[in-house]
Amino acid sequence: MKIFGIGIDVIEVERIEEAVEEFGDRFLERIFTAGERAYCGRQKRPAIHYAARWAAKEAVSKAFGTGIGEKLGWQDMEVCRRESGEPELVLHGRGEAFAEENGIQQVKISLTHAKNYAAANAVVLWE
Repeated sequence: MKIFGIGIDVIEVERIEEAVEEFGDRFLERIFTAGERAYCGRQKRPAIHYAARWAAKEAVSKAFGTGIGEKLGWQDMEVCRRESGEPELVLHGRGEAFAEENGIQQVKISLTHAKNYAAANAVVLWE
């Protein structure tokens, strides 16, 4: 496999906390899938987990070379967890279509967070 693209993103957790405080469920439902909201909502500090997922989606959009917009939306990407705990990106809708059109075989992501920041990177592989 060859590298199609790589992406990285970092976000201040406070930005997510402020968006949730100001816009509530409207913000969460626009950016995160039902599965992501369920997972993050069960955590001790949900905002840090939302921030990591935000960063992952931004990193993937950079690796695709599309950004978030016409070709790839927030809901087209979902950060899930494998049984091992490893994060996994699942593509839906336009994300899935883009991957098929471009021969993308795999999207690998890595997430991290600390008290004030969350970050993620993505590597998109194709043949």
